[in-house]
Amino acid sequence: SSDSRDEALRDKRTQIQSRGLPKQKPIEGIKQVVVLASGKGGVGKSTTAVNIALALAANDSTKEVGLLDADVYGPSIPKMMNLKGNPELTPKNLMRPLKNYGIACMSMGFLVEETAPVVWRGLMVMSAVEKLLRQVDWGHLDYLIIDMPPGTGDVQLSVSQNIPIAGAVIISTPQDVALLDARKGAEMFRKVHVPVLGLVQNMSVFQCPKCKHETHIFGADGVRELAKTLGLDVLGDIPLHVNIRETCDSGQPVVISHPQSDAVSLVHCASDNKKPSPRS
Repeated sequence: SSDSRDEALRDKRTQIQSRGLPKQKPIEGIKQVVVLASGKGGVGKSTTAVNIALALAANDSTKEVGLLDADVYGPSIPKMMNLKGNPELTPKNLMRPLKNYGIACMSMGFLVEETAPVVWRGLMVMSAVEKLLRQVDWGHLDYLIIDMPPGTGDVQLSVSQNIPIAGAVIISTPQDVALLDARKGAEMFRKVHVPVLGLVQNMSVFQCPKCKHETHIFGADGVRELAKTLGLDVLGDIPLHVNIRETCDSGQPVVISHPQSDAVSLVHCASDNKKPSPRS
């Protein structure tokens, strides 16, 4: 019958589409993987990733936290975490992460000169990301935070399809142009069956340090409106604050250097809200 033929065709299509897709394999020693992503660059994703990783560790000293910089072309974690040097190798030829502030970190920035551009095609980038994931002795981590590159390309798909991910957090400013790409990022993770834990609204408001007047430089509440549209939560609302920028540039992230500041309380709020549910 026509119905049975249609069903057979659907089954055949499903079989063809499933061929060649990698099977997800957990990273040894890591309990939960959370990815921080943005559709557009320049929205403060790496800064947020660094401070959320530090806040997770600060909120519970019994938890071990790692940070992976998956942005091969523009690694930021070495500078923000005040780390330099090449990883040592274990007897099993695995790279040992560099560590600062109690966070184990791995980045392409540890493997190339700071000023050297990475001029690679897609396949080489994918191979590098695979090595950063699989050929690192992470030890035992409760959380591995992955700072994704901007966009919805090969790296995002490869990471999502190769390892089990507890959840994704989307970072965006309230600006309309950034929100367009943030929506694409959220939809991409949904298509590859990665739960989106929520959105973080970054650089939401600037307060003049002299007169205390508040200005919404990038617009107001754009991320909140997008979250409602997508049926997602807003995990945090982080202001545009000079201390956040200065401290990350100097390798002393605000969670470490100004732990009592208002901005840090908002980061702690975001880190608490983004914790995925424990696996059964």
